Amino acid sequence: MRPILIGTVLLSIAAAYYIYLPLPSTISEPWKLMFSDALIRGMMKNTTYLFFSQSFLAHDLGLTSPFGLAKYYSAWADAKSIESSSSVRVTEASFGGVEALVFESAAAGQEQSLKRGVVYFHGGGWTLGSTKMEPYFLQCMTMAEELNAVVISVEYRLAPDARFPDQYNDVFQASKHILTAEVLGRYSIDPKRVAVSGDSAGGNLAAAVAQQVALDSSIPIKFKVQALVYPALQALDFNTPSYQQNANMPILDRPMVARFWLEYLNGEQKLVPALLANNHTALDQGQEIAATKAKTDWTKLLPVAFQKSYKPVFPLHGDPKLLEKLPGLLDVRAAPLLAETKVLKAVPPAYIMTCEHDVLRDDGLMYATRLEEAGVDVTVDHFEDGFHGCLSFAFGPFAFSVGRRSLGNYIHWLKENL
Repeated sequence: MRPILIGTVLLSIAAAYYIYLPLPSTISEPWKLMFSDALIRGMMKNTTYLFFSQSFLAHDLGLTSPFGLAKYYSAWADAKSIESSSSVRVTEASFGGVEALVFESAAAGQEQSLKRGVVYFHGGGWTLGSTKMEPYFLQCMTMAEELNAVVISVEYRLAPDARFPDQYNDVFQASKHILTAEVLGRYSIDPKRVAVSGDSAGGNLAAAVAQQVALDSSIPIKFKVQALVYPALQALDFNTPSYQQNANMPILDRPMVARFWLEYLNGEQKLVPALLANNHTALDQGQEIAATKAKTDWTKLLPVAFQKSYKPVFPLHGDPKLLEKLPGLLDVRAAPLLAETKVLKAVPPAYIMTCEHDVLRDDGLMYATRLEEAGVDVTVDHFEDGFHGCLSFAFGPFAFSVGRRSLGNYIHWLKENL
């Protein structure tokens, strides 16, 4: 009996050690997040950290791409079937050669009325995810029903099969095709009430597409609003206050962001340490980078409350070949925060969701400042207890209160402004 008791105690201690993370008390439901994170790390079916580490090991052995196994395991998160409900009709379609899922509100008595339209791009670091992943599927179903809308979730290509600018080109071509009288008429979408939206990497794509659509004179129908959910908007500074504060925070840590950017921009994973050290923006990198850095200068773009006591990180000497190897770092299609002010003046009103415990928090806040300075109406919806990806935790047995609140706020803003 005594050995069993000792074994039980030791096992409990080991489990607690595995589960426990030193999370700030202000984060939403920290123990639930710890438990969820432990499951993510420990279950092959729903893994992130574990399959990421396995993917990177397999890549180092020359067996697969850096996220190869991650892509395989993430397929387990796809909805078991693509089924309509009594209130939302779901169909597959193609726009400009790009596949998509279409979620059409089938509200009683509303069949003949024009509806809102939302063009949505899922997250996943330009590498993972799909329109069929259960969180995105359920999110789009909910949006279509509550907004009495047609939500078009675009299935853009992913790395490593596609690299920048392929993902951008896919979502832009799909958007351009959707923003035609023919397509909008087919789905009874009001041409004056169409939004573009996305989360994380999808928020990056949504911001970039919003800029290009606003400038493209060949597209007569424009987006009315853009809704960006914790977007990734730049890769010049991996040491903003939010990167420093949340370096090891679930669900997205600082090294993982660099890995995703390198996968998107077709860079070698061995460059991760150089990016994290900001070697690509060192003081000896020349005038082009010096001029560009002003658009990511968080000492001027971030509200003081978010700067806290953090200091900028700009090495004296960097790698002069980094920008040659990764030209996409300075391309506004990959980094919308770097757009010129004259471009920003043309984009539609914006909703930007940010989370306090997210490495990407400051990307969204800096973009909000730049848009406001350009005269664009911006709503910043900041969640003090939020973490990256929290909106995807609005459903299921592991739903978080911040997940439900963030989804509710997001839909409410669209209802009021679209």
